[in-house]
Amino acid sequence: MGYRIVDPDDVEVPEGRPCEYHSLTDAGDLDNMAVNLFRAEPGEQVPLAYHYHETQEEAFFVLSGTLFVETPEETYEVPEGHLFAVDPESPQRAHNPEDADERVELLAVGAPPASDDAVAYDPEDD
Repeated sequence: MGYRIVDPDDVEVPEGRPCEYHSLTDAGDLDNMAVNLFRAEPGEQVPLAYHYHETQEEAFFVLSGTLFVETPEETYEVPEGHLFAVDPESPQRAHNPEDADERVELLAVGAPPASDDAVAYDPEDD
């Protein structure tokens, strides 16, 4: 048996990201899923750029604020307390728009963990 408590604020925030990003996967010693905490101020994008994953399912649970997720078909508004699920090979770009009133905070879970299966997507190519 194994148990761990991780304080996201104790996890180092890498530089060069478009918003505050806390990777909880390694800190939680997780092998079968990726878990990340994002805090995006108005005008900030949630990493990555417009993309899709070849094998990974993703789920974004909005802890506070409203998350906007752009897809080829429409832009979704995901309110606080709601989950947005993304199937593999489904392009999306999550962000907090410039005109937002507050920051958005969300927990992102992906399984299986796949640091190298993100594929850049350009909607102009469709």
